[in-house]
Amino acid sequence: MIVVAQHQRTQMDDRSTAPLSKGDVFELLRNQRRRYVLHFLKRDDRPVELGDLAQQIAAWEYDTSLESVTPEQRKRVYTTLQQTHLPKMDEAGILTFDSDHGVVEPTARTRDISVYLEIVPGREFAWRELYLSLGAVSCALVAALWVGIYPLTLLSSTTWAGIIAVTLTVTAVGHIYYERNMRLGHGDQPPELSHGDE
Repeated sequence: MIVVAQHQRTQMDDRSTAPLSKGDVFELLRNQRRRYVLHFLKRDDRPVELGDLAQQIAAWEYDTSLESVTPEQRKRVYTTLQQTHLPKMDEAGILTFDSDHGVVEPTARTRDISVYLEIVPGREFAWRELYLSLGAVSCALVAALWVGIYPLTLLSSTTWAGIIAVTLTVTAVGHIYYERNMRLGHGDQPPELSHGDE
């Protein structure tokens, strides 16, 4: 019995350390309920009873407090977590689900997986396009200064270089802040709820 348990633990460890492709991550986390599970586990980083997890996810889904979740709402979430979502996530090694005891635990993969919600359709902010636009404007400005177009020549080239540098720096800082807040496990609520629809 001990040998079997050790073998099963080794298989589980191997499963949670094997790399997941971006496609695997997208497939698993394109479902909002699974993203909520991952957010909860990354935020708290502790084992949780399935009932408590279902209660919190129902509160997020129905936009209500934990105390206001109805038994029907909780049961709907509980049932799909137990029968569908948690087994799939367990199989991928993103978490460990003990269905006999109703306990969900984070794994090393839970902690390591970094999910930025740009992979979720409809949640993108066009940072690439913003940087491309800033680059194009900067190039046009440099060309205009080189030709000597008025009134751009009222400021020195050094001043314009400073303006461009500050603009790019402020944009990059904003990008870092936005991306950090759009990661699962950051903040009390999942990013989809704390930032609303864009």
